Amino acid sequence: MKFKKMLSIGISESAFASDYWKKIDSCAEGRISLSQDSPEIKKQIADADCLLVNPFVFKVEKELIDNAPKLKYIGVSSTAYGKVDSGYAATKNITVSNIPGYSTEAVAELVFGAILEHTRDLARAKNQAKEGNYSESSFFDTSEINGKKFGIIGLGRIGARVAELALAFGADVRYWDRNKKKEFEAKGIKYQEIETLLSECDFISLHLAFCKETALFLNKTRIEKIKQGAVVINLAPNELVDFDALEKRLSKGDLVYIMDHSDELTPEQAKQLSKHKNSIIYPPIGYTTKEAAIKKQETFFRNIESFLKGSPTNKVN
Repeated sequence: MKFKKMLSIGISESAFASDYWKKIDSCAEGRISLSQDSPEIKKQIADADCLLVNPFVFKVEKELIDNAPKLKYIGVSSTAYGKVDSGYAATKNITVSNIPGYSTEAVAELVFGAILEHTRDLARAKNQAKEGNYSESSFFDTSEINGKKFGIIGLGRIGARVAELALAFGADVRYWDRNKKKEFEAKGIKYQEIETLLSECDFISLHLAFCKETALFLNKTRIEKIKQGAVVINLAPNELVDFDALEKRLSKGDLVYIMDHSDELTPEQAKQLSKHKNSIIYPPIGYTTKEAAIKKQETFFRNIESFLKGSPTNKVN
């Protein structure tokens, strides 16, 4: 069985290796690829039975779904799927599949890479040595993760891996999640209510999937509760954070904010955050390891293949 017409929106040809595009194309009689702002989208979706989409640049909302009477399957090219109305798709008997877990190790490791670069002042140290200055005298005010209170918001795949690594560093690890995770509590990871976690932890790492329920999770009230001097790491979607409230708190200079979803910022937002010395912005490199890329491509293709075989994998609705 094959799809009659596969429509790809917002996914560049460079997103997957040519071998994987060949595998994907073998699942359909034909594929049309459009940019997220193409005027052809409404026309081409009308008779498509398969939609492949990059949810970071394109929303799949009720109106689009209503314009696609033949649609059977939506393949999301990421773990996040909050910009796809998967609930409404389900009412139309349309399967939505995402790519969970492919970047777990990559993102979790970057959390600690970013923390260590900040807490040990590694970038300055490296540049100083390049200039021929090998004195350590200005690095005695750096700090360790060991013994610090490390809070994790969202104990899914990535959050759980961050918790394990934080334990290995010797941190006092706490978490908040919508559901208590007894198996992790048995390892010494303590559950805390979100307000307590925010007000007590020295490090706070955000790992919630973006959806309607988690939009602006770190709202004005919660951002104000964050402990003075805390380091907040957000390698998750920006929609989880109230930007204006964050910018106001950064202006006080009493916390550090580290993020990597910079491609989701407007030019104005990027400029606002960049003016704060306590705001550390990376390109979206959380998922960009060679290992993660292979897992992502393989899972994306297997999701399509499994649907056609009648046993959908990673179905979110």
